[in-house]
Amino acid sequence: MSKVSNVWVFSDVSARLSEVMTGALEFGEKVSALVIGSEEDVAKAYAYGATEVFHLGENDSSKIIESYAKTVASVIKNEETSLVLMPGIKRCKSLASLLAVELNAGLVTEVSAIEVEDDSIKCKHMVYGGLAIGEEAITTNVAIAVISSGIFEEASADSSKTGEAKTVEFISPAKEIKCVDRKAKEGSSVDLNKAKNIIAIGRGIAKQEDIQLAENLCSIMDAELGCSRPIAEGEKWMEHERYIGISSVMAKPEIYFAVGISGQIQHMVGAKDSQTIIAINKDKNAPIFDYADYGIVGDLYTILPAITEALKK
Repeated sequence: MSKVSNVWVFSDVSARLSEVMTGALEFGEKVSALVIGSEEDVAKAYAYGATEVFHLGENDSSKIIESYAKTVASVIKNEETSLVLMPGIKRCKSLASLLAVELNAGLVTEVSAIEVEDDSIKCKHMVYGGLAIGEEAITTNVAIAVISSGIFEEASADSSKTGEAKTVEFISPAKEIKCVDRKAKEGSSVDLNKAKNIIAIGRGIAKQEDIQLAENLCSIMDAELGCSRPIAEGEKWMEHERYIGISSVMAKPEIYFAVGISGQIQHMVGAKDSQTIIAINKDKNAPIFDYADYGIVGDLYTILPAITEALKK
């Protein structure tokens, strides 16, 4: 497999850096990490396998991520064939678009697979709301790929790998937006990308208090609770971090329980890589049964408590 001379990695969320590093180590002869944060964050980048680390400064609450576009571009430049990898976080997507302009670089988001060839970097990504997979060939010197969650395994940290970071001077954009206040987002810090088992609920749940039925099963199965888009963004009964689908979590659990979920493609794109899918739906013609390894046709209000009680025994 061909490799690019250098892969640049960036993530403003420390927990996603290890996943991006795995892809960088696979595709690059050299891996350069761009880090905003403390000395501990720099050490993590080296421990994950970075060849070199460029320190963009400590976390500054007054700066938004987009403000770093010119600074990052000044480091990467446009002198040799290289690939920039970022996780599919909203802030990284925004930074990637500005960086593409600064570097005159090709950009593909929601990337699910990458292939390096001699004259281009090919990226596969979902199109038409997940109904199909498109392939784009980036032929610019610098290629930018924003990857979907879960396409690379997390890199293992090796504390024996160390190095000295190169300090990068911050370059202010022509018109910088300043952050004047930050408020903690209410909700949990759940990461469904790492969940072993998931119980996901959909429109079949009639009212918010009935979510407790799924939570009871979660406690028995040592599972995390997830949901379809209408529950998180329509009803707002659950946090966005628990929404599974094309524009949010791409889960890969061992067991995926789809409870009262119809199984539209936008949802199933986020659940299709589960090892085993079990569906409960009262509509025998629901699309979810086309994806399920095991299906139960019936009322979830009867079936969920029955399964929970059976597992307790």
